[in-house]
Amino acid sequence: MTESNVAHSYEHSHAPPALPARCGIADPDSEFTFLRTSASELPDPEPLLINLTRSVIEVIAGARDLEQLSRWISEDVYRALVKQAVISARARSLKNQNAVRPIVHVGTVHVQMPVDDVCEAVIMVQVGRTRARAVAIRLEGIDHRWRATSIGVL
Repeated sequence: MTESNVAHSYEHSHAPPALPARCGIADPDSEFTFLRTSASELPDPEPLLINLTRSVIEVIAGARDLEQLSRWISEDVYRALVKQAVISARARSLKNQNAVRPIVHVGTVHVQMPVDDVCEAVIMVQVGRTRARAVAIRLEGIDHRWRATSIGVL
């Protein structure tokens, strides 16, 4: 067996357990797990939805650092936004465009609460004068605050 085969088999046999999609926790019996929080114990999610929407549009435009959102988003959302920001930055560099803070006008906010600790919303925004976008956000009540576990920008 070569060294690469040994390393490869070691990685697969000692891989960490898959994380559950809902909470992002590895071991529900651990002291360090995230605690689910009921929506009744959390503030109104609409101001957070509006601010997250505006901030995500600015991150994609290259006008805001993604680190500023890290407290309010999950690791999966962070990774997805990094990819989107990199793709947008490449597109801007190919066109020789600089990052410019977009003018974002938030329109309609549609909010649904499918279960007690989850808020799903679609926020319509006008970016600049000509572009309309929809931002879909899923918030979950984790550790006594809302946290975005999914964000999609259409």
